[in-house]
Amino acid sequence: MTERFIKNEQLNFIKKQVAWIKDSTKQHLPAGVLTSVYEISNDKILNCVPNMTEEQKNILDFSTFKTVEAYDQALEKLKAYVLPFPAITEQQLKKLFPKSKKLKLPDLSTVDLTSTTYLSWMDSRSNKKYIIYELEDQVVGIECSFSPSSKKNICSICHCHGEVTHFSTITKAKKLNNPDYYKSIGNLICADSSECNKKITDVSYLEEFLRESLRK
Repeated sequence: MTERFIKNEQLNFIKKQVAWIKDSTKQHLPAGVLTSVYEISNDKILNCVPNMTEEQKNILDFSTFKTVEAYDQALEKLKAYVLPFPAITEQQLKKLFPKSKKLKLPDLSTVDLTSTTYLSWMDSRSNKKYIIYELEDQVVGIECSFSPSSKKNICSICHCHGEVTHFSTITKAKKLNNPDYYKSIGNLICADSSECNKKITDVSYLEEFLRESLRK
C-alpha cells in the first residue's frame, strides 16, 4: 500500500477544489465552461503535493471523474493517505515552553492528528495561546497573548472569514545597542484552532509568522 503523503492543508485544498466543481455543476453552466472548471480543478489537485511518485500521482488523478459521486468517493479514500501531525508528548510540550512554569497542557488524546496542520490551545486563566508546528523537520512552538473578545474577520492563518481573536507574540529578536528592545507581532487568528485546521489550505503565512517570531 502507498504510504501516507498528503498533509492536512493539502487535503483541505483538494476538498475546496471539489466543492468548486460541485457548486459549478449546480449552476447549470454551458458544457464548455463546466469542462474548463473540471480541468482547472483537476490540474490544481494533481499539482498540490510536490515531488510525488507516479503511484501517488495516480491516486490524485481525478481527470476521469464525470460525476459528483465519483469525487466524493475519491475524497473518502484520500483519508487513508493523510499524514498525521507528529506525535508529541506532554514532556516535549513542556520543553518547548521552559519559562511557563504553570503551563496548562491540552488533552492530547482528544486531538485528531490527521486533521491537524498546527496544534494549538488556549489558557484562559493567563490569556495565553500556544501554537505548535513542524517547521523544517523540527517541532517548534510559540506563546501568544490574546484578547478575550472576538469578532468576525479574516484569519491570518487560514485566510477564511470567521470568528477571530487578536493574538500577539514577542519575538526573540534582540539589538546589541538596546538590551530593552523587543518586537511584538500581532495577528487576527481563528478563535477555534480546530476550525482553522479544517479550513487552512496554505501554510506560507503560518511559517513566515513562526520564523519571524522565533528569529533571534
